[in-house]
Amino acid sequence: MNPKYLNAAKSTVTRNVDQLDKETGNIYESIVVISKRANQIAVEIKEELTKKLEEFAVSGENIEEIYENREQIEMSKQFERMPKPSAIAIEEMLEDRIVFRRPEEAVKTAE
Repeated sequence: MNPKYLNAAKSTVTRNVDQLDKETGNIYESIVVISKRANQIAVEIKEELTKKLEEFAVSGENIEEIYENREQIEMSKQFERMPKPSAIAIEEMLEDRIVFRRPEEAVKTAE
């Protein structure tokens, strides 16, 4: 598990809207930024889990055979206990660790 995800809330937390929109100035824009970052984090976590579970893959096994591996179960439980991607993205936004660009500003600087 990546240590940068450890400080995010693992349960529901009431957030102050003024803190979320301080960087963008617009709560809706902040929510879009947070949701896009949460999607990126979810993909990263899924890739990390898939890589780790590939170590346990056994080829040539019948569908009827069930192979139980304690290490694999513990690893899956560890990933289940991790904070949700949205909570991680909110924490990153509050800690000013998200970098985002507005498309209209990129067009103006290119001209």
